[in-house]
Amino acid sequence: MKKLPILALLLWLCALFYVGIFLFVGGFLLVRLEVNRTSTCGDVLLPGGQQVDFCQAQPRFRRAVVLIIDALKIDFARFDRANKEPRPFENKLPVLEEITSSKPSHARLYPFRADPPTTTMQRIKGFTTGSLPTFIDVGNNFASSAILEDNLVHQLGEVGKRVVFMGDDTWENLFPKKFHRSMPFPSFNVKDLHTVDNGILQHLYNIMVGDDWDVLLAHFLGVDHCGHRFGPDHPAMADKLTQMDEVIRSVLDRLQNDTLLVVMGDHGMTDTGDHGGESQKETDAAIFLYSPSPLFPEPPSQSDPEVVPQTDLVPTLALLLGVPIPYSSVGQVLLPLFAPDAGAVGAAAGLSQAEALWINAKQVNRFLETYSSMAKDIPPESLSRLQADFTRLSNEYLSTVEQGFSPAPELVASLQRYLTSVRDTCRATWARFNPVKMAAGIAVLACACVLCYVLSEMSSALARESRLLRAPLVAAAVAGACVAASQLLARGNVDGPWALTAAALSSEALFLWRAWRVRRTVAADGEEPSPRRWWLTLPHFFLNPPLLVLLLRCASLLSDSYVIAEGRVVAFLLLSLSLYVPFRLNWDGLLLPPVHDPLKPAGLLPSPGLSLPAVRRESGTFLASLGVLAGCVYLSLWFHGCREEQGSCQPSLFLTPLSRLQDSRLKNLHYVLSLASLGAWTYALRRWLRHYGNLNSPGCAVFAARWVVPLLSVCLGLHWAVSATPEDSFRNLAELISVGQRALPMAAFSLLGLGLALLWLDPLTVFVKARAAVPVRSPVSHPPPRYRASTGVSPQAELHHLIPQLYQRMRRSLEDGEPASVPEGDGRPAVEAYGLGTVYSAPLVLLCGLLGLGLLLLHPEGMSLSFLLILLEMGAMLQIHASSATLNGLQGAPSGGFTVPWTPVVLWSLAATQFFHATGHLPTFPSIQWAAAFVGFPGGHTGTVLPASLVVLNTFSSNILFAVASPLLLFWPLVCEVRGVRGGGRGGEEVDDNAIMEMRLRESPRQFSSALLQLSTRYLFITGAQVFASVCAAAILRRHLMVWKVFAPKLMFEASGFLVSSVSVLAGVSLVLRVDLAVGRWFQRLLPDTSRAR
Repeated sequence: MKKLPILALLLWLCALFYVGIFLFVGGFLLVRLEVNRTSTCGDVLLPGGQQVDFCQAQPRFRRAVVLIIDALKIDFARFDRANKEPRPFENKLPVLEEITSSKPSHARLYPFRADPPTTTMQRIKGFTTGSLPTFIDVGNNFASSAILEDNLVHQLGEVGKRVVFMGDDTWENLFPKKFHRSMPFPSFNVKDLHTVDNGILQHLYNIMVGDDWDVLLAHFLGVDHCGHRFGPDHPAMADKLTQMDEVIRSVLDRLQNDTLLVVMGDHGMTDTGDHGGESQKETDAAIFLYSPSPLFPEPPSQSDPEVVPQTDLVPTLALLLGVPIPYSSVGQVLLPLFAPDAGAVGAAAGLSQAEALWINAKQVNRFLETYSSMAKDIPPESLSRLQADFTRLSNEYLSTVEQGFSPAPELVASLQRYLTSVRDTCRATWARFNPVKMAAGIAVLACACVLCYVLSEMSSALARESRLLRAPLVAAAVAGACVAASQLLARGNVDGPWALTAAALSSEALFLWRAWRVRRTVAADGEEPSPRRWWLTLPHFFLNPPLLVLLLRCASLLSDSYVIAEGRVVAFLLLSLSLYVPFRLNWDGLLLPPVHDPLKPAGLLPSPGLSLPAVRRESGTFLASLGVLAGCVYLSLWFHGCREEQGSCQPSLFLTPLSRLQDSRLKNLHYVLSLASLGAWTYALRRWLRHYGNLNSPGCAVFAARWVVPLLSVCLGLHWAVSATPEDSFRNLAELISVGQRALPMAAFSLLGLGLALLWLDPLTVFVKARAAVPVRSPVSHPPPRYRASTGVSPQAELHHLIPQLYQRMRRSLEDGEPASVPEGDGRPAVEAYGLGTVYSAPLVLLCGLLGLGLLLLHPEGMSLSFLLILLEMGAMLQIHASSATLNGLQGAPSGGFTVPWTPVVLWSLAATQFFHATGHLPTFPSIQWAAAFVGFPGGHTGTVLPASLVVLNTFSSNILFAVASPLLLFWPLVCEVRGVRGGGRGGEEVDDNAIMEMRLRESPRQFSSALLQLSTRYLFITGAQVFASVCAAAILRRHLMVWKVFAPKLMFEASGFLVSSVSVLAGVSLVLRVDLAVGRWFQRLLPDTSRAR
């Protein structure tokens, strides 16, 4: 079997898909251009054109205390006296209502609306720079880099104000060396509710009573982490909000008259405690403004804003503290904080609403002019309109001021409308697309999909070519080098994406040309039918039911309704396509045994080799497996999460970790069900291996199956018990529980690594018994060997899973490449090998079992039921595929060699998507299960690679399992062929002596190679087509209302899923090739030993 060419082809195909995804994402999700300019105190901000040092004026407030309570949604801050039975997150901050009602001129509470994505790093960037983050910024939430744009922290430092920070260490990464004093605390461990908050409280009050500060920033994280860990509707949330109420009261008691207090949240949270998206529950936080001196010149009125955008905080704080508004801010000052009438001109303390708006509008216009000169993404008509509006408003305002009049209310309203229009225009156009790069990515992806299809249809011919990739790779290197050299000569630098585009497209084009030449050569030699024009094969492609289902699903990705309801639609498609299989078998007369008709001539009777009981048994097995599949599909719907767009949908209760459940009976029931599912997973894995005689060898893989798998299951069960224990339940055992939360997952990870290493080092699960030579005295056949306890082999394995005449067949295969047709000696094998019939599938099954347990560790406990359904559904689909192949074989239908039809491959890929949803995941950022990053690391991480990897493994668990196990589609019909029967034996049946199961692949290494290549390319084609469809949907609908809410997240998840799936396919194929190598070496060692025995 040719190993390196197969891996090389698959790696090359995957690389082409990666290049296409990289190119498209680079054109679709560009970060907006940052203007690296800063405002200065000498800017002309005041009317009249005079040069005024704005920073020298007396500010309205000398000091400011900003308390950021992470995830403080507006519902947490409101107080309802009529609510006599508040939920844990309701009415827990009464101090805010007490102050606003008793001192309306000193305090106000507003909803504080964030721009998505609602992740902490982007929100900090938004309310310090006044700019709008872009979609791709969400990827930087755990790799925060320094903010280079002008911001409030920089401006405060420039005028000499001492900024003291304490809390979330994200600020240290965003503003390195910008603080007068800094006390950061680790923030990434969402299970830690107290470290950051308690650290702040150790310093907050002492610093406030001192004089070594001007602006104090304190970022509390307990509320956010409590939401992630328990959700908002949990007693722990009540405790944390009550603590924040006490903190606010203590801060109020220490404020001086010249100090401004801002209490704010950076974002909200969903009902499950998550955030990151753009639902109103995630975007609407709270902001509370207070000062001991009167803060609001007028009492509350209907003109007060209903919602304050977060970007508006930047210009408001800047003018109140007497610093320039950051250069790139597009926010609008909060007018209720400024007096309607003009105050002392040139003094910040006396800025009126019109003056504040004028300063704000001039700053925004200056940024707009600078930005439009650097980037051309703002539509010219919008830019011209905005510039004309500012010119008109500027002339009107300056004329009014020069005449000594106060600006009219209409002018104030016009300035507000201008600022709002600028922000709306920027928000609409800062999704900067690069159409050329997007088109290049689409072209590369389209060609990669065509290549996968061509390889799958021509695998037998192309697998013979030993140097098929040499010319395409050389062409790619030459084309990429030429493009890079031309860029270097023309512009002095190299634009990597275009060199990659040239390399990928030239490589794909040359490979397709070589494939066409190979097909013509094969057809000329008479080995295949003459090649047809490619367009003549299109009707067959589109009328093939499984490919029609794939096409329908890909086309549906253009619909936001489909993406929202994808979990249920994919389950429907999977069940529909699975029902097509028996329909097709029945249509071809293969599902039921033919009925003997005495009136028909003898020539039309079934062949004598046909066994009617065998057909009935296979049909019964087939229909039973179909029933199991339908049941698994139905039950999997119980584990779905909910999107915001689904309205009254309730997420599965199994998604709730045990630690969040309040009802002790329900918690115990969940734990028992989880343990039962875990035990069933382990038992089913070992039962299958024992059934096929794969637990008898003393090798490393069998050691992993016998010991590592059970120990890993025990670690999972104990970890769930420890994690579900409340922290205050056993105070004396708190330290022991803390140790268990670290030690048990780490032990599980270690066992998983050990098992995978043992499986790779020695993947064979074959047990060998050598038989002494017996002189040939008569041709009488010997009965099967009897069970001997000393061998450790079960009677079932002795009778059913011994490979007859194996030694003779394999010796001839090793000598001249052809199996022997006549046995030697007495007709009994000189070597009795157990488990050799499943030598390829057993390591794959063991690998899936180990990976399943490891991935389950990263999920909530209730997902063990869903993982058990994955195992059952895998088995049902494999059995349906095997029974279908057997029915075709038993009744004389062409089997197609080792070819795996499209139907089971499409079903396999649909099941991967089905269980992506059935493990509680959705193609939305709020649905990401961040708690997976802290399994085994309750103290947090020092870097971002490991936690990001754990989250990826959690999110794409189903993709990993189904991709790794995809070679089983090739092996399973061979595994099940042992049940093929002929008439004349016991009960009219006898076991077919030629049923050598997976050893048939060793007899035809070329067909084995082509079949494995065909299966892998078909699976890559299906997953790649889904990525291509998502890319096309995002490109076509890039101006759609739902692009950033539905289509862009779907694209990101499909692309990430393909990356994970392709790597998993390569891992599964690599294991098969590793087993094949080990089998070859095993036989080479076996031949001399058995020869001596004979």
